[in-house]
Amino acid sequence: MARRASTALAAVLLSSTLLSGGVALAQQQQEWFVPNQQQPAQPQRSAPQRQAPPQRAVQPNPAPLPAGEQPPAPVIGIVDVPEVQRNSTAFNQVREEIEKRRQKLNDDLQREQARWREEQQALANQRGSLSPEDLRSKERDLQERVTDAQRVFRDRSRGIEQAAQQALQEIEQALAVVIRQVATSRKVNIVLPRPLVIYNDPPFDLSPEVSTQLNKILKSVKVAPEESAAPAPAANRPAQSQPQKRN
Repeated sequence: MARRASTALAAVLLSSTLLSGGVALAQQQQEWFVPNQQQPAQPQRSAPQRQAPPQRAVQPNPAPLPAGEQPPAPVIGIVDVPEVQRNSTAFNQVREEIEKRRQKLNDDLQREQARWREEQQALANQRGSLSPEDLRSKERDLQERVTDAQRVFRDRSRGIEQAAQQALQEIEQALAVVIRQVATSRKVNIVLPRPLVIYNDPPFDLSPEVSTQLNKILKSVKVAPEESAAPAPAANRPAQSQPQKRN
């Protein structure tokens, strides 16, 4: 149970570090709109299919103690997961790649929003020279392109988070194996995560050895490539027919 608690905490700490930032992007996406026009109802879309996580090797359950036999004396080890991840070349490689993709996504989003603001301002300047039908047509066209871009950016953001999750699962599995191996080599039968321990002498800390062994068996992790591309810039879209001016 102690090993499971350590592994679970490792997963939580790793995930919280790599997967922060998705909410901020979602909040940015809520600001996309066309002035003087209500947002159209978004059609419901089926949830994307997630890839099944890789199968883990099932560890056999230890045989129960015979009746009346005392359990072995506890030999405790401590693992500082944040320290291990700071020293992990694979974890840092994944974090840098995910941060780079998030930054690229944010840059693309900022460029698209700037184009939409320019088009919104252009529409506002043309109100006096366009018929109501032409104005509504242009506003509707812009709204459709904004809605399409919303979907593309959401899909890209979701893909980045899924790629991060898959990479984290591989690191988590390797970390669990290393902790078990290091504990066995030290004849440790209970491993506790560092946040649960108020004080311990250095000999109880397995973190340095865990970090060394993790870097030996897992130097890097392949992050799944991005599939979706950014929406086409407004300047590259087909030009609309020129509206007729009002007499």
